[in-house]
Amino acid sequence: MSTVKDGLANPAPLGLCGFALTTWLLCLINAGIFDVKSVGLVVAMAFAFGGTAQMIAGMFEYKKGNTFGFTAFISYGAFWWSWALFVTFFKGETPATFVAWYLGAWGTFTLMMFLGTLAKAKALRAIFFFLTLTFYALAIGDATGNHAIVNLGGYLGLITALCAFYLAAADVINESFGRVILPVGEPK
Repeated sequence: MSTVKDGLANPAPLGLCGFALTTWLLCLINAGIFDVKSVGLVVAMAFAFGGTAQMIAGMFEYKKGNTFGFTAFISYGAFWWSWALFVTFFKGETPATFVAWYLGAWGTFTLMMFLGTLAKAKALRAIFFFLTLTFYALAIGDATGNHAIVNLGGYLGLITALCAFYLAAADVINESFGRVILPVGEPK
């Protein structure tokens, strides 16, 4: 997301790790690998790491002049905060069809962001491609009450998280070694 050498640390790995780890945990539940009793840990991660760390990373992307990184990290940080607040305070009061609209709106926002990645590294493009599919699958699953589609969304989210982990690792490892160890498919 940000590779400019300006004397500041690259905030992207922090934001990507906050996104990836929280997404991974939630999608283990969405995929049906763990049950909903495990959601409390995801809520805690959503507030502490998925939400807060991404917002911090977003503010540093702002300082670096990276509009894409700023928009992505602040927005998905706010997503995690809104999701955690919803699960904590309002889940039993909201119809699944309205939750589907929420997820569908995030899918549409993510599709817009995906279009913004077409001029960026392929690893970043993969994150937003799979995240778009994840949101739409979860939205369709909630709208139809089809848990198999929710499970599919969970598996797509696990792929999304792995893509984000990869890009975070590439940013940290490549910078540490001063050369490309993990390629990210930089645009030509």
